[in-house]
Amino acid sequence: MISQAERDPSIQIRLPGSGRSSPSPPPSPSLLRSKSTSQANQTFVQRISWIVLSVILRRRRRILLFAPVIYISCMLFHMRTASFDAGPTIHRRPAPGSVYRSPQVYAKLRAVIDADNATADAISTIWKRSYKGVEWKPCVNKSNGVLPESNGFIFIEANGGLNQQRTSICNAVAVAGYLNATLVIPNFHYHSIWKDPSKFGDIYDEEYFISTLANDVRVVDSVPEYLMERFDYNLTNVYNFRVKAWAPTSYYRDSVLPKLLEEKTQVLEVFVVFSWHRVIRISPFANRLSFDAPRAIQKFRCLANNVALRFAKPILTQGETLVKKMKKLSANNTGKYVSVHLRFEEDMVAFSCCVFDGGNQEKQDMIAARERGWKGKFTKPGRVIRPGANRLNGKCPLTPLEVGLILRGMGFNKSTYIYLASGPIYGGNRTMAPLLEMFPNLQTKEMLASEEELAPFKSFSSRMAALDYTVCLHSEVFVTTQGGNFPHFLMGHRRYLFGGHSKTIRPDKRKLAVLFDNPKLSWRSFKHQMLNMRSHSDSKGFELKRSSDSIYIFPCPDCMCRRNKTTATT
Repeated sequence: MISQAERDPSIQIRLPGSGRSSPSPPPSPSLLRSKSTSQANQTFVQRISWIVLSVILRRRRRILLFAPVIYISCMLFHMRTASFDAGPTIHRRPAPGSVYRSPQVYAKLRAVIDADNATADAISTIWKRSYKGVEWKPCVNKSNGVLPESNGFIFIEANGGLNQQRTSICNAVAVAGYLNATLVIPNFHYHSIWKDPSKFGDIYDEEYFISTLANDVRVVDSVPEYLMERFDYNLTNVYNFRVKAWAPTSYYRDSVLPKLLEEKTQVLEVFVVFSWHRVIRISPFANRLSFDAPRAIQKFRCLANNVALRFAKPILTQGETLVKKMKKLSANNTGKYVSVHLRFEEDMVAFSCCVFDGGNQEKQDMIAARERGWKGKFTKPGRVIRPGANRLNGKCPLTPLEVGLILRGMGFNKSTYIYLASGPIYGGNRTMAPLLEMFPNLQTKEMLASEEELAPFKSFSSRMAALDYTVCLHSEVFVTTQGGNFPHFLMGHRRYLFGGHSKTIRPDKRKLAVLFDNPKLSWRSFKHQMLNMRSHSDSKGFELKRSSDSIYIFPCPDCMCRRNKTTATT
């Protein structure tokens, strides 16, 4: 049977898979217009593409030269505009010891610390001499002979605080003695941090200083009038040596002495020859002489530091009064007390670039203090401040809270009398509260003396520091928390006075940083660590000076002589 489709060839039906197709229905007018438009656009794009391609093909060599540049530019543009926020955020934990968490440790251990108040106090048990049958005694002998004619005058300017100025004075005495020159009483340079206008005679007994050195080094209180006239009475017109730090003695012999001896100008008047002495100036002068010096030069340093430099009478008298009061208060411990040099003043905290409570107020205070004391030093381009690294390296000053924890851990009980040598503590009563909780018998010069007694010293930072120095010098135990000239001079001076035995504690701040950053720290473990630290600290007695060591810290053997005890007693 033949279908209608087969009868009429004009009718075609599309069968699945047949490969044949029926004609599409006639398009509507709108479809015809869009189709023709798209074909026209496609034709236009094809023409443009062929034109560009032909250009590339004709000038392919030039285009290929710029291909890498175009590729890199596209990649950089993509990297700049692409968003990387979709990736995982990695939070790195700070290194152990890089964050200040001491308050949290104290809060956890406070109840245990209060309950642990051992009857056997460390102040009466820990000190044992590490040497037997031998003792050290001062042996700085003053000369008896007559000094030769002076080679000229040396005028120096001592910069820094009390004990940096002390370094300048002792080194100046050594240089003058070595060059056979006359030393003019050093001038104290006014510093923007200490803001103390005190002169030499305000802090030290000037007459005693001159008379003590008379047979070893000539010292005068001022440059002679005839020399001042030559320089229009202005010492800034005097030739100034810019000496490098830690200069060897050979530099003074080869460079300074020839200049000092340039006094060849002679005036012939009435058949008398007048010789005009030279005067030279060295400014600044702190740390301008190497510690590695011959024994003869070290003698001048020893004589100046340990014998000739005596505080002026008002300071000496008030200092001795404070010492007597501390010994009276600590009568239950046979007059023995602990002195602590605490460096937690605002300028020290700012200079250390460490973070403590981390609050906005602290941040603003530190920025202001740095700019006030060291304009622009901490804001130079490229300067990076890393508080965590500073703490790990032991460069952060110990807080009052940390000092209290250390001393309690080392066995000093609540009844121990402590003398605190310090300037105004940053944070005031809030910062000091934990230390006072652990040691209620803590004293300062402001607590021991009345306002009337301190009035002559209160406006002068160096004179106040001299009072602290005196009380620390005579304590049974001295604890240094930050280093610097103050504790260094005290360590050596105490060795000199107490037969070489210093009785000084220097905490290991690197180790402490890790301990105080441990929230799981137990009191038993902490005490064990502190007792080890105490035994390894500078409590073992005398130490001999090595060539590069400071003679102001290690007076043995240059300033002290070794003596056998059995020989001395027979």
